[in-house]
Amino acid sequence: MRNSTCLQPSVATTVALPIIYSFLFTIGSFGNILSAWIFSRKISTKRTKYIYRANLVAANLLICSTMPFLAAYFASGYQWTYDSAVCRTANHLGTLIMHVSMYVTITILCSTALSQYATLKKSNDLTQYSQTANESFYRGVLQKFRQPKFAKHLCITIWLTVVCITVTAITYDAQAKAVQEFHRCYNIRVESGEYTTKIAASVATACFFLSFITVLMSYYSLTRHLSKIQKNTCIGKKHLIYRTVKRNILVIQIILTVCFLPYHIFRPLFYVLLTNKDCQRLNYLVEIKNFLTCLAAAKSSLDPLITLLLDKKFKKSLYGLFRKSTSNHHKRTADIFTGETPPNMNKDGKMSVE
Repeated sequence: MRNSTCLQPSVATTVALPIIYSFLFTIGSFGNILSAWIFSRKISTKRTKYIYRANLVAANLLICSTMPFLAAYFASGYQWTYDSAVCRTANHLGTLIMHVSMYVTITILCSTALSQYATLKKSNDLTQYSQTANESFYRGVLQKFRQPKFAKHLCITIWLTVVCITVTAITYDAQAKAVQEFHRCYNIRVESGEYTTKIAASVATACFFLSFITVLMSYYSLTRHLSKIQKNTCIGKKHLIYRTVKRNILVIQIILTVCFLPYHIFRPLFYVLLTNKDCQRLNYLVEIKNFLTCLAAAKSSLDPLITLLLDKKFKKSLYGLFRKSTSNHHKRTADIFTGETPPNMNKDGKMSVE
C-alpha cells in the first residue's frame, strides 16, 4: 500500500478539482480584492467588527492565492517527481499555507461571534440575571473581544503564530530526507502527512471543535435570552439589535457547519481507516478528503457575497461605488452625443480659468 503505484488519481481528482479550484480562485480573488479596497478606502477599520473582517479578508486572499498551486498539483502532481522543486512548491505554497490560513479564518470567525455576543452582555436587561463573581468574570472576558485594541492584538498574535508554524514546517520538510519509496509527488506521504503533521492536525481539529462549540453555545444562550424577553414583553425597536446579532451568529454557525464540520469529522476517520491495506479504499479516502478540503476552501471565495448580504454599510459603500462609476460613464456619454463640454473645460479640451 505504501508504494507510489497504489495511489492513482481518478478523473474527479485530475479534472474536476483543478476546474473547481480555478473557478474559486477567479471569483474569490475578485471579491476579496474588492472587499479589501472598500475596507481600506470607504469603511473605517477602527471599529472592532471591521478589524476582524479586514483580517478575515486577508486570510481569504491568502487561501485564494494557494488555489492555483492546488489546481496544478491535482492536475499534474501524479506526473511530478517527489523530490522536484515544483512538488515542494505546491506542497508549501498550496497545501500547507491553505490549511494554516483555514484555521486563521476559523479563529477569527469565533472571535467575531464572541464580539457580537458581547455587545449584548453590556446591556442591563441581559446582565440582570448574572450576579455571581464567575459570571462577572466571564462578562469581563467577553467584553475584551469588543475592544478594538484587544482585537488588533489578537489578530497580530494569530498571524505571528501562523508565520511561526509555516516557517517551522517548511524548515523541517526541507531538512527531511526524501524517501526513495516514493517516486511521484501525488503519494500517500503527501496526502496523509508525516507523524508531526498528524499531531498538528489532531490539535487543529480539537481547536476547531472548541470554536464550533463556543459559537454554538453563544447562539443557544442568546436564543434563551430572547425567549425570556418575549415571555415578558414584545421586542421593540431598542431590542432589534438582538435579532441582528442572533442572525450574524447563526450565519457564522452555518458556515462552520456546512464548510468546515464535514472535513473535521472525516479527518480523524481518514487516519483510522488509512491503516487498511486496500488500495481501492485508499484512493476513495484520499479523494473524499480532498473534496472536503475544497469545500472548506470554498468559504473564502464566497465570503464577500456573505458580507454583502449581511453588512449594510459594506453594501452601501459598494452600491455607492458602482452608482458613482455609472453616473460618470453616463455623463461622459451624454457629453459626447450632445457635443457639450464638461464644466471648466473649453472647446479645445483644455481647462479654463474662471
